[in-house]
Amino acid sequence: MSYGLILNSPNDVFKALPSVDKALQSEVLRSVVEEFGHDAVKKAVRYKLDEKRKLIVNGDQSLCNAVVKKRYFDQFCREIANHVRGSFASTLLSVINLTGTVVHTNLGRARFPEEVMAVIKTVATQATNLEFDLVTGKRGDRDFHIERSICEITGAEAATVVNNNAAAVLLVLNTLAQGKETIISRGELVEIGGAFRIPDVMLSAGCILKEIGTTNRTHLRDYESAISVNTGLLMKVHTSNYEIRGFTNSVPEEELSELSHQNGLAFVSDLGSGTLVDLSQFGLPQEPTVSEILKKGADIVTFSGDKLLGGPQAGIIVGKKDLVSQIKKNPLKRALRVDKITIAALSAIINLYKDPCRLKERIPLLGDLARPIEEINALAERLMPIFDDHLKLRAKVSIEECKSQIGSGALPLDLLSSKAIVLKPIAKKGQTDFMLQKLAADFRQLPKPVIGRIHDGKLIFDLRCLQNETELQRQLSLLPI
Repeated sequence: MSYGLILNSPNDVFKALPSVDKALQSEVLRSVVEEFGHDAVKKAVRYKLDEKRKLIVNGDQSLCNAVVKKRYFDQFCREIANHVRGSFASTLLSVINLTGTVVHTNLGRARFPEEVMAVIKTVATQATNLEFDLVTGKRGDRDFHIERSICEITGAEAATVVNNNAAAVLLVLNTLAQGKETIISRGELVEIGGAFRIPDVMLSAGCILKEIGTTNRTHLRDYESAISVNTGLLMKVHTSNYEIRGFTNSVPEEELSELSHQNGLAFVSDLGSGTLVDLSQFGLPQEPTVSEILKKGADIVTFSGDKLLGGPQAGIIVGKKDLVSQIKKNPLKRALRVDKITIAALSAIINLYKDPCRLKERIPLLGDLARPIEEINALAERLMPIFDDHLKLRAKVSIEECKSQIGSGALPLDLLSSKAIVLKPIAKKGQTDFMLQKLAADFRQLPKPVIGRIHDGKLIFDLRCLQNETELQRQLSLLPI
């Protein structure tokens, strides 16, 4: 056979393709086999050979010409090596969040402290007493590892944990109001993210929504007139992801608690984002804490573990011991329970709250939210000339004031002063949007993707959450000129 000739017959080209055994014995794939295993590489070789045969049959002349050349064998093996490595690579990557949204749902929400990672490593790599009572030698309760700490911080009688706050609300309603009416103000029928809405959660829980009042004003008399023999509970949802201002009225928790108990009903409060401490001490907007709502008379309070708390994704249920006991016995609890990793992470986070004087230093979320504007400005001043040096042919670089937001529905109207590196593409008329999108895409394709936000024809990098400026600087040289 003469290498380099154009072969007209697909059969001749097929014969020139490497065999599976020859490819597996190549120098290029030997290390790949050692790293990922013989079966995985063999499967990849067969997959790629089938792919090539289909292209040849379809008349891909450039491939036909390439196959018959001597150097094609090494090229084919390198292609297999890249394919295998790509198939084993995780699609869940670490990114640099410069969006200006601190608790970003799409970017994984809260970052964990080192203390949490140490605990996670221990329970992930070893057998644990997750559901084993070391005293009695019998089966235990996984809530045992976290309930006492949660109750200590919140003042609740009992607590349990499920996989997120929507699940917590679902479980509470299904346990305490299945087949009965749940009374709630129209102004609190919120959408909690991902198109999940409180009415939909209630429907899934098997309870009957009874909405009262109006969007902006609900009074105690509205609750009183709605209570009937078919009422299961009264519910209040903290509208943490939106706010109505002006001519408004809502009923305080104390009054709802008293009304509920007068009628032998439970009063449930969904705090949504949830916080265990007064955020105003960090210069942040004030949010009701879990302990405050319990003191105001709520029988059950639900809240998230991965928003203002700064921990893992979880839904936390706290309140009266008899009610929590009922909730834990619901068969749905098993379907919604959390694993050992979540319990370990949440337990470690909760323990940090026992040392309130060092919260800002030890919980990354609070550190990012409370980061001084002077520190962010100094960071921007250091980075600006480096950005300009690498991007001067592609964009005008400047420092601008901007506003960060907490994110994930928490305090949406309360913005934090920040500074941003702003890139405005240098482009011909009519190509600005294309160049802007290309610039943002190039930053997303870096080894550690850099995620900003596009606004008003500019790519904005809010520096509030940037922790490792050296890492970002090193990557700038990898951007296309």
